[in-house]
Amino acid sequence: MFKELGQFASIMKNMGKIREEAERFQQKLGEITAEGAAGGDMVTVKVNGRMEILGVKIAETAPLQDREMLEDLICAAANQAMAKVREQVNQEAQNMAATLGVPPGMGLPGLG
Repeated sequence: MFKELGQFASIMKNMGKIREEAERFQQKLGEITAEGAAGGDMVTVKVNGRMEILGVKIAETAPLQDREMLEDLICAAANQAMAKVREQVNQEAQNMAATLGVPPGMGLPGLG
């Protein structure tokens, strides 16, 4: 228990640095990107670390006449892209926490 209190006190003492790193992290989220594909690359979706869709590409060979299938492919590609970018964001958050000396598993204000 005393160890956790010491760690918490250390974090509180470094709040200025933590805020600065959190702002840097938020900016970095816009730079992190990932793509997901479905249907043998018939549909590709690109997202950023803010979970914003940046683009959707539909191949010439995609079944445009089959609306339901195309919708499913877009959803599958978007979900894949989101999963990939979520992994990258989590890794970046862990790197930032390590830089700040935050113990693994302990959350940072504004990132939870």
